Amino acid sequence: MRILVDSCVWSAVLRRGSLPLDPVRAEMERLIGDGAVELVGPIRQEVLAGVRSESQFEVLREALDLFPEIGIRSEDYVEAARL
Repeated sequence: MRILVDSCVWSAVLRRGSLPLDPVRAEMERLIGDGAVELVGPIRQEVLAGVRSESQFEVLREALDLFPEIGIRSEDYVEAARL
């Protein structure tokens, strides 16, 4: 199963004050361990846009590069609008 994780979940998990026992964090760690997490460009952009320093940006960019990216076609946006 492939899982597309929204930017708000990434932000919650990556937040400095995030607790190691947080159930959202635990589920993300499980999904990542299972190789189930994938990204799309707009979510990658939203997550990276929240980074304050260039060094943090590069570390996070490299970490996110490990996740496969799902391509989005124009038809996908049209179908999403229809739904």
